[in-house]
Amino acid sequence: MERTSIPYRTLDPEVEAAIRADRKAGRRHPRAFDDADVVRREPKPHDEATLARPAFARDIEKILNVPAYNRYADKTQVFSFVENDDICRRGLHVQLVSRIARGIGSLLGLNCELIEAIALGHDVGHTPFGHAGERYLSQCYHARTGRFFNHNVHSVRVLDQLYRRNVSLQTLDGVLCHNGEFAQQVLRTGSTASFDELDALVEACTADEGAIGRLRPSTLEGCVVRVADMIAYVGKDRYDAIELGVVDSLDAFESDYLGRDNARIINNLTVDIVNESYGTDRIALSEAAFNDLKQAKRQNYELIYAREGMAGNDGNVVGAMFEELYARLLGDLVRGDEGSPVFRHHVRSLAARSATITPEEYLAGEPNQIVVDYLASMTDRYFTSLFAHLFPESPLRTVTRGYCADLG
Repeated sequence: MERTSIPYRTLDPEVEAAIRADRKAGRRHPRAFDDADVVRREPKPHDEATLARPAFARDIEKILNVPAYNRYADKTQVFSFVENDDICRRGLHVQLVSRIARGIGSLLGLNCELIEAIALGHDVGHTPFGHAGERYLSQCYHARTGRFFNHNVHSVRVLDQLYRRNVSLQTLDGVLCHNGEFAQQVLRTGSTASFDELDALVEACTADEGAIGRLRPSTLEGCVVRVADMIAYVGKDRYDAIELGVVDSLDAFESDYLGRDNARIINNLTVDIVNESYGTDRIALSEAAFNDLKQAKRQNYELIYAREGMAGNDGNVVGAMFEELYARLLGDLVRGDEGSPVFRHHVRSLAARSATITPEEYLAGEPNQIVVDYLASMTDRYFTSLFAHLFPESPLRTVTRGYCADLG
């Protein structure tokens, strides 16, 4: 089927009329999260909402100013080992998620500042080298502790424990539960209402590999971000794959309802979600949209993600590099080698920038967790540079396709 034969779908006329009437009357969704109900771990007067700085606007600003946010810019979204400013990096991905989610949330009458806070923070704990790096780091961690690393769980740790910005429970819950790899036709809200419950979920996800699949955002705003995460990458990743020659064209993909190009996928999923969700207590897709989304994700996995991190056929090398770097840093930490980068670059920097954590307090924690914190914080280039510094004689090196590689 030619991709142009699938139209840009439009809102149901009755739904569109109802949305226009709501906007004219100033009505919001009855389940829109109210700023007045925000919950923070610490009741600091400085964090009380004002007209100038509402509750979730504060969260947005906190996230934008966390040092880890800067490192989005050089973290892989899908493809590593290539210098190309035209492909998506994780910093652009979170902006795309935010834009799509705010569009859906606005139509549904939800709290768009809560949506933006969740979207901008949802990947702040991600590893270098995308999901491949996440798998390698989890393998290193699990082999030594029996526990699991997941980027969504670590994003909560970054915002709530490492930098202690007093980000709200509602934002952290959405970050934890964004879990965009799990497509569901209907997303119903969970019931996390306290930090004790959030902490229990974080622990469960670290101890039990299956707990991730049971997470449910506790706000409709979190549900919107979760589905927007998928919408943002399904089509965009295809253009990156074409740019890098992984697939020849969009003709490699099939679609029955959504379309194959990014613009149609975003439009048609947005419209479908609003048509199916307006005025309800859940976020849903039609059966046709859901089935086509599953097909789109499956095709992306087969044609693109199976090669994730392997644009230069170096994916397995990075796995070995993770293991060597992890072992070296853990050994340095256990020995108390204060000349090691884990002390000089990580512990000292974290203590200086967190404003509330001291080196002594942090170093009293579990050593493997400290190493995980450090490795997860790295950008792709920082990781490869540190490896080369610590292992100058190692044959393990990534090979990056440079800007001029095709010029001969």
